[in-house]
Amino acid sequence: MIVEQIITNIENMGKEEIEKRHIEKVYLESAHLMKRIQRVKTDHGKEIGIRLKESRDLVAGDVLYMDENNIIMIDVLSDDLIVIQPRNINEMGTIAHQLGNRHLPAQFEGDEMLVQYDYLVEELLQELQIPYKREERKVNKAFRHIGHSHG
Repeated sequence: MIVEQIITNIENMGKEEIEKRHIEKVYLESAHLMKRIQRVKTDHGKEIGIRLKESRDLVAGDVLYMDENNIIMIDVLSDDLIVIQPRNINEMGTIAHQLGNRHLPAQFEGDEMLVQYDYLVEELLQELQIPYKREERKVNKAFRHIGHSHG
């Protein structure tokens, strides 16, 4: 089976629509959410080729295939993350600036800043005394680098 477009996201479906179907999942690392062309396997062993026509990242919950009885959807494996919990705007600004200088992609959930684990970042947070924890956590989207130049 070759998938060329995402049908919907499970978040946009009604509970009864979901419950009447058997769900198979394709588990991806967050970095693989950015790949438009890849070969994957469901948790039931079905091989699927993904060749998206549109230029977009995959997101947790994306439905690759659906019929009357089945759904095949994307899920994301947990990442090794540093969950930064600044106590105030000053700490937030300080760490955001430091991580920006290193071109480290970050995501935000509520008042937490998430970055992929890096021992140098952990040392920096300890040095700046900014609260954080290291955690295995699923993210819905890929950590994407934002390209720019210092020119």
